[in-house]
Amino acid sequence: MGMSDAVWARHANPWSAFTRFTVLPLLALAIWSRVWIGPWAWGLIALALIWNWLNPRFFPPPESLDNWASRRVLGERIWLNRRDEVRAHHKTWAMILTVASVPGVVFLALGLWHLRIDWTVFGMFLAVLPKVWFVDRMVWAYQDWLDDHGKELGDV
Repeated sequence: MGMSDAVWARHANPWSAFTRFTVLPLLALAIWSRVWIGPWAWGLIALALIWNWLNPRFFPPPESLDNWASRRVLGERIWLNRRDEVRAHHKTWAMILTVASVPGVVFLALGLWHLRIDWTVFGMFLAVLPKVWFVDRMVWAYQDWLDDHGKELGDV
């Protein structure tokens, strides 16, 4: 998503970190809306994707990074930019949690394709739950990174 240092700083705002979880439900709703508004649904899909891009840029940098949401973002930044410095057990669990979300994505896609609300909601739940666990894991990974390096996250 081409996130600069300034964008990462903004994304560390808890409002950005938490509202990021709205992207998948908004995208699913936009896709489902094809039933009600036909081809105009493409506009809603575009808006959901724009929100996905805009979200980390929308909020100001937080006053403090001493909270779960900010540390989760800092952990994700280390995960993306310094993966070789992440402890092995975090890498293992990140892979497990990523794979664990695949059945949810399949159910979600099938639910949206067949317009089955039960499959769609179940799939979204199955896809998001491992993602929440993953981002919580990023908080832990960030704390371990701090312990290993003895400094706050600088230019990652």
